[in-house]
Amino acid sequence: MQLQTKHANRKSCKRYNFPGHCHELTFGCYRGHPLLGFEQSCIFLSETIQKAQAKHSFTVWAYAFMPEHVHLLIYPMKREYSISSILQSIKQPVSRKFKLYAQTEKPELLKLTATGLKSSPFRFWQAGGGYDRNITNIDTAINVIRYIHNNPVRRKLVKHPKEWRYSSYKDWENDENGPIVIDKSLSRKQTRPNGV
Repeated sequence: MQLQTKHANRKSCKRYNFPGHCHELTFGCYRGHPLLGFEQSCIFLSETIQKAQAKHSFTVWAYAFMPEHVHLLIYPMKREYSISSILQSIKQPVSRKFKLYAQTEKPELLKLTATGLKSSPFRFWQAGGGYDRNITNIDTAINVIRYIHNNPVRRKLVKHPKEWRYSSYKDWENDENGPIVIDKSLSRKQTRPNGV
């Protein structure tokens, strides 16, 4: 495990905020700790994504919350938008809510988020830009949805994607509503993406 210091280099992530593009986003928990392995963290994340949707006018096409990272496929609805601002609106509230929750309900979790730095003694999310890929092709978007949904299976956390609670798989396959409302307009542009 690589330790961070005050002078540690961060990976930068170049953002391309182009109208009509959807974005495959991946971002992780601090030092790869399974902070999303707790139900309450996933609830916080679901709530903040929905609030960010209203604030920034984007739709979610797919998601999966893994124990230590998040996969999202989103589509900004406005011509001018900022993925950095969207991520900030998602990540900051989760950090604040988790800190308050851990302080009152599970103080032992604070050890996982302690940085040892005076300037920022607590981190829920790993520093840096994460992963951001612009997608303009429907077939590519459908493949990304399949990839996101199969992530828990590849990790051997479940045998079938439908068993993973914090995923949009059942929204696509069974027309069930999960914790986050999914925009399925993608499927109206092409045949339904079976197996996503």
